[in-house]
Amino acid sequence: MPTRRPVLVAATAALLLTACGAPAPTHRGEVQGDGASVQEWGQSDMNRVATVAMRENLLALHRLADKLYRRNPAEWRRGGAASREQAVARLRTATLQRSGWPALGQRRDIDALALALSPGYEGDRVAGFLYAVADMLITAHGGKTEFYLLDGQDAQHLYNAARNLEVAVWMLAQRRGAGGAPLLLADEINGAERNLSYEREFGKIIARLDLLAQVTTEKYRRAVIGYAQGVAGGSFLQFLPVR
Repeated sequence: MPTRRPVLVAATAALLLTACGAPAPTHRGEVQGDGASVQEWGQSDMNRVATVAMRENLLALHRLADKLYRRNPAEWRRGGAASREQAVARLRTATLQRSGWPALGQRRDIDALALALSPGYEGDRVAGFLYAVADMLITAHGGKTEFYLLDGQDAQHLYNAARNLEVAVWMLAQRRGAGGAPLLLADEINGAERNLSYEREFGKIIARLDLLAQVTTEKYRRAVIGYAQGVAGGSFLQFLPVR
């Protein structure tokens, strides 16, 4: 029996290593890249990053609209939609076309955001809030959702948009209406449930904005360094004739 113990230990270790190296039993999806397009010929790498980040942020807002409408069905009814799906579709169209949102009047950007988060706002608060967030994000990106060679980003504007969204999410969680109820039902932590999916989705948008701001700053900094290296290289880093 003692002579079998090392063999048993080795076999057990081999089985554990095999289990650790096996693929996860649940398929978690795959990275999906876009197909090639003619428009990309007019985009730098930085333009492409900004375009993809903007697209993902707007898609995240549309997902949040659907989730918030599920928890706050009175909002899409207040907005006159026939269904939750129609309300999300209306919001998506208005966001992409930047056609304005009637209940917000002529307000745009942070002015619209302040109104949508005020306790006295009487329109569809889900649509008003998310339309205002989207409008602020697009404004921070120079009023565009796709970016090409002549387009540039202002790192400070992107940074400010991330901080604005942090404030807006905090206000959404803390402010109360006239009756003491939250402006919108979103994240919830209690003895039976822990739902932070809204905060995670907003967190992803904030993270993309911060990363794009950092990369934009790095781009201009590296451009200066690259120019200086080119000048230095032109004078000092040349081969000398040997004959």
